[in-house]
Amino acid sequence: MNTKFLLALVFALQVSVSLSQDAAPSQELVDKYEAMKATFYKRLLNAYGKVHGAVSQSDQAQMARELIESLKDKPELQAVVKVASGLGTEAAPIVDRARSSLLGWYEQYLRPHVGDSLSRAIDQIKLYLDQVMPAE
Repeated sequence: MNTKFLLALVFALQVSVSLSQDAAPSQELVDKYEAMKATFYKRLLNAYGKVHGAVSQSDQAQMARELIESLKDKPELQAVVKVASGLGTEAAPIVDRARSSLLGWYEQYLRPHVGDSLSRAIDQIKLYLDQVMPAE
């Protein structure tokens, strides 16, 4: 009975250790992810620029600008901004590790099964986004 218990314990420890080890994603997947992220940010900035240009001439935009200017001088808002920027700085390595872990998990377990169909779907979405919200 002790031998069976010891064998089960060793097996359970081996499984838990193998599940806790994160596989590092390949450089090709990381580069592909970074390229898609950069393109998406360009799309957002371009769309923001277009919206800002269209809205900046209105009276409501002028009122909003004045409100923001009046809020900038308040010490409470400055304290909130400092805390938020500090939290962002502290959380950046955690987010990077989580992103790397998720990319590794995706590459190891999901990419062999859904990689091709996901890539085709992303390409179709890019075609639509190029028409609606271009990166350039």
